[in-house]
Amino acid sequence: MKFVQIIDFETERMDEMERVFEEAGRRFAGRPGGPTQRMLLKDRDNPRRYLALIEFDSYEEAMRNSNDPETSRMAEQLNELCIGERVYTNCDLVDQRELA
Repeated sequence: MKFVQIIDFETERMDEMERVFEEAGRRFAGRPGGPTQRMLLKDRDNPRRYLALIEFDSYEEAMRNSNDPETSRMAEQLNELCIGERVYTNCDLVDQRELA
């Protein structure tokens, strides 16, 4: 079952965070067990608030990725760019479809 982690955070330094995300995407590209998809949402009512939805093939793959030293380094970089604490929500993907 696919797994999605939602990361809720605030920042005023989104350009810098995007660079960290892009660099991580290049490092993790094609790596087994890494994220398979990312979606980034910006809160219309709070322009500093974002939600990142990170998809993995499974919960187990996500936890292996989470324990990887490269992931830990990226998380530290992102933490320095955030205002306050990030909130993580772990979800099993029950349904996903394109609505035309």
